Amino acid sequence: MAPLPVIIGFGGINSAGRSSFHHGYRRLVIEALSEQNQRPTYQDLATLMGLTPFNRHDQAMILNNTLIRKIESNLFNEHQTSFNYKMNLQPKDGTFKFTLKKRELPDTLPPSWHITAIHDDEIGIEAKQSLPILLPHKRINKVQSAGQLPTGFDPGSLYCSHHQPRGLQMTIYGASDAIQSTGIPWETIKDAVRPDQIAVYANSAMGQLDDSGSGGMMNAASKGVRPTPKQCALGFSSMPADFINAYVLNSVGSTGGSTGACATFLYNLRQGVRDIQSGKCRVVLVGTSEAPVIPEVMEAYRTMGALAEDKGLLELDQHLGLTETDYRRACRPFGDNCGFTIAESAQFVLLCDDELAIELGAQIFGAVPDVFVQADGNKKSIASPGIGNYITMAKAARLVVDMLGRESLQQRSYIHAHGTGTPQNRVTESHVMNEIAKAFGINDWPVSAIKCYLGHSIGSAAGDQLAATLGTWKYGIIPGIKTIDKVADDVQHSHLNLSTKHIEIPKDAMDTTLINAKGFGGNNSTALIMAPHIVKSWLAKKYSKAKLNNYKSRCEHTVEIAEEYNQAAMQGSAKVMYHFGKNVLNGNDLTITDNSISIPGFKQNINLTSPFAEIYAVKN
Repeated sequence: MAPLPVIIGFGGINSAGRSSFHHGYRRLVIEALSEQNQRPTYQDLATLMGLTPFNRHDQAMILNNTLIRKIESNLFNEHQTSFNYKMNLQPKDGTFKFTLKKRELPDTLPPSWHITAIHDDEIGIEAKQSLPILLPHKRINKVQSAGQLPTGFDPGSLYCSHHQPRGLQMTIYGASDAIQSTGIPWETIKDAVRPDQIAVYANSAMGQLDDSGSGGMMNAASKGVRPTPKQCALGFSSMPADFINAYVLNSVGSTGGSTGACATFLYNLRQGVRDIQSGKCRVVLVGTSEAPVIPEVMEAYRTMGALAEDKGLLELDQHLGLTETDYRRACRPFGDNCGFTIAESAQFVLLCDDELAIELGAQIFGAVPDVFVQADGNKKSIASPGIGNYITMAKAARLVVDMLGRESLQQRSYIHAHGTGTPQNRVTESHVMNEIAKAFGINDWPVSAIKCYLGHSIGSAAGDQLAATLGTWKYGIIPGIKTIDKVADDVQHSHLNLSTKHIEIPKDAMDTTLINAKGFGGNNSTALIMAPHIVKSWLAKKYSKAKLNNYKSRCEHTVEIAEEYNQAAMQGSAKVMYHFGKNVLNGNDLTITDNSISIPGFKQNINLTSPFAEIYAVKN
């Protein structure tokens, strides 16, 4: 049997809270949970939000300040958004007269400017032509809802994060959360494999666009200031992987990230799955971090006609007699809607091959047998969806049939739809899912669309979906699309179950989940995720009963250690993994031979022999 990529840890942060230990998932379905299952998530959110000690009276505040809601002032003031208003001043009586400080004088004077007087550090100017200016202005945003991190949570306050973009601060928190959720010290995992058998595939689809990253660099000239040295370097979309390697894992393994617009998380997951299946790597951290709740980004999507504007939402609710926008219901997948709701999120999963998981006594939360990616082919508009998603969905469905049988697909699978909340998506994606359901004889395929709670986190969207998938397998609740009253008339759903209520299922009732992602430009991807009970059955065929019993015994200890981290995080005493400037090495620290490289701090050496050497050798 080929190595099976299994999930041994997961974590991150989004508008529902911390992803590890299913806290974020429980926030999505919290009203459907028992008080006992609600309590840990309330406690965890209270800690994130600075509401300590937690009081039951804080529950309403916690609920109101998580998930999609009105934009908060810590991100930007939606009523006072900065904007440079372009004006052209015309001279009265043929001339302008004004004064400037000497230091404000441009290096090259405009042709119509003449210096008329100099007094100390002040210069008199006379201009005889019109004068174009940019007047600093404040305006009200037409979109005032977003999926934001829980109110009061600041990832940068948890470590020394001076001048780091918000997306990278979220990266450190999310990657650290995922690693520590395993219950196995990173050093133990690192020592179990060669340094070059570890990989990190992480990035952001849009890059770091706030003032500490590319946004500040690109806006500097228009604001009349210089860009800082860090803004260019830290703005790259590849920075999440770079930060993780350098400051979280101390990894010298494979690194990178595949950008696929809104399918970016699944593109990275595909790289990790391929590396493990081929034997190239044994441990892979996969993830994305996206922080796009920025005025300039939102305005760009708004002018594209993609975002749900306050005015449009009010028009949708006209029949209810509302006079104020219902921000909590801004995103309405597969219902009557007017656009998506932008969101921030950082999501990470730790994968390894099944043999290493057994050896380490790791928890197994699921497995990823394959991730499918297809382009659209010829199309009129680069932003419009095409035919690629039909192929990825069909391949994923066929894989379920081939692995587990047709009945498993028809009766024990469900879909996490991309479900953005735009009129175009509700028509096109519903047609994809419905046609695949018809082709495979599925009559009532359950569909979840969690962007209705979290918003659209661009590159991290499928990571949000994966975290919710793992929660469903734990608690038996498929999140319903609760922000819509009914399915829109133009949605194809004759073979789909687009429920406006949570769907409760018996334990182990779902064998697989199809996670779907559709990105601008034809970046289509569908991942097949196998449930833990299916993985357990697969392992029973590969390993002896004695080996599995030993694994179970070791796993019990792993669960205990993981829960210690969880409890520490819930009380605010857990530390993020951030090692700046520690154990820095250079070439003189290495021991290099023609067969291997030994690195201080790594138990095993790097083997320089390539597995392809014999295959492609041309020497006599």
